[in-house]
Amino acid sequence: MTEDDPPAQGGTPIDRRMLEALVCPVTQGTLSYDAARQELVSRAIGLAFPIRDGIPIMLVSEAREIA
Repeated sequence: MTEDDPPAQGGTPIDRRMLEALVCPVTQGTLSYDAARQELVSRAIGLAFPIRDGIPIMLVSEAREIA
């Protein structure tokens, strides 16, 4: 991790390379990072996957529906 990595909840930085490598588990499409909500967002299917303690939770059952 570098100084440029965005902070996660609790101040744990999130590795940008990891974020760039992750894809939506449903569509295999790109995700956008919402730093304010600590989520990875798949606009294609309208789901936001939480990041807890610096770890992305890529389970559909844990995702939040977005408008």
